[in-house]
Amino acid sequence: MVKYIIKRLIYLIPVLLGITFLTFALTYLSPGDPAELMLSATGVTPSPELIQQVREGLGLNKPFLTQYLHWLTDVFKGDFGTSYKYNKPVLDLILRALPATFKLAGMTILMTTIIALPLGIISALHRNKALDNIIRAVSFLGISLPAPWIALILMYIFALKLKVLPVMGSSNWTSIILPSASMTILLASRYTRQVRVSILEEISQEYVIGAKARGIKGRVILLRHVLRSSVVPIITLLGLSFGVLLGGAVIIETIFSWPGVGKLAIEAIFTRDYPLIQGYVVWMTVIYMLINMLVDISYYILDPRIRLEKRA
Repeated sequence: MVKYIIKRLIYLIPVLLGITFLTFALTYLSPGDPAELMLSATGVTPSPELIQQVREGLGLNKPFLTQYLHWLTDVFKGDFGTSYKYNKPVLDLILRALPATFKLAGMTILMTTIIALPLGIISALHRNKALDNIIRAVSFLGISLPAPWIALILMYIFALKLKVLPVMGSSNWTSIILPSASMTILLASRYTRQVRVSILEEISQEYVIGAKARGIKGRVILLRHVLRSSVVPIITLLGLSFGVLLGGAVIIETIFSWPGVGKLAIEAIFTRDYPLIQGYVVWMTVIYMLINMLVDISYYILDPRIRLEKRA
């Protein structure tokens, strides 16, 4: 197990280096002078002499590879630079916004699990019947609707018309309901269908047929065997979705003014705050890769067949 984890960590190193190189290269090739942007953000009228002085102080007059290696060295030390817009360390801004994003992603995954798991099981147990057809039709509709459009509809109904939920911000616990529900509808629709497929695949396995032939009750087979085997791919997908939500809830956070890293990234893009953009990409890459690794480890623990294949 320890060797497996070490091996996975080693695999992450070249991926992380590649992401940092591409991120720095894209921001380096982006239009605009970072020195001029930094001076403009502070309200100073940039003169050519002052811009050149700031460029030399930031090392922007050096070759590309020299700048990249210097930036990468600072990143490994925990220094992601200073935000042009906020004039604060990038790391502090990201760490301050991360809890809100974790809270939103966690609530979305929890609501998705509570909705998708029972609906998927019910749909599979009533295959091709009226209840199954209704669940599949609703889930197909949920998949077809884009999350931003769902967010606007929920905002119009519950915030503007009914006035029972806040429209934006994070002032109290009810503020998370609408942004979380906007993403839950899409994910729950997708995973309801996935749970149904997984249950149906397991029900058709020979061990289930044999258990039924021995007179074991269907409820016992479902709870002790079918669900246990079906939940492994579902956990994998939910774990990967959690990583996607951390970096992909940008539009939802912007619509509802949720103070997470997604909203922070959008503001950085509009203001061309390059250090903040670079820090966001690196941090989201690291978090996503770690979550991906944890999902693989959980797959390794939950599924004995994986352990047998590794030993073989």
